[in-house]
Amino acid sequence: MNTAFERVKAGKDEWLTPPIIIESLGDFDLDPCASLIRPWATAKHHYTIEDNGLIQPWKGRIWCNPPYGRQTGKWLAKMVEHGNGIALIFARTETKNFFRYIWPAAHGVMFLKGRLAFYHTDGTIAQNSAGAPSCLVAYGMENAKILRECGLNGKFLYINS
Repeated sequence: MNTAFERVKAGKDEWLTPPIIIESLGDFDLDPCASLIRPWATAKHHYTIEDNGLIQPWKGRIWCNPPYGRQTGKWLAKMVEHGNGIALIFARTETKNFFRYIWPAAHGVMFLKGRLAFYHTDGTIAQNSAGAPSCLVAYGMENAKILRECGLNGKFLYINS
């Protein structure tokens, strides 16, 4: 997904994935939770909040930067069900979501070094970094291989391979 939804003091809840991440991971067929305003494409096809990507059919290789917070698990559950894609989430390894949707179901995880600086919908980089470390989660062995070889700064681990 192109957008993360994490409420901040200023009340803003829409943050775009850094373009270097999308560029490093190759082509995606669908971003089911894309921003309404996209200064760059994240996939060939996009569902926005108006489409409700959770109830739409998912086809092909998925990019998913889900709304962060209580809804994250619903998006990860659909990623597990679909089985082909990469999700960007906070690296909170102790959470129910990690134990439900990552540890038993994903094929690889890339723990990104440092904290990401997300972007505004006008394409400018945010001054503050994310509120927690981030990771990329691969569903499907081909996506795990792509993560392992993507060149992003971090530590990759195969799981459930």
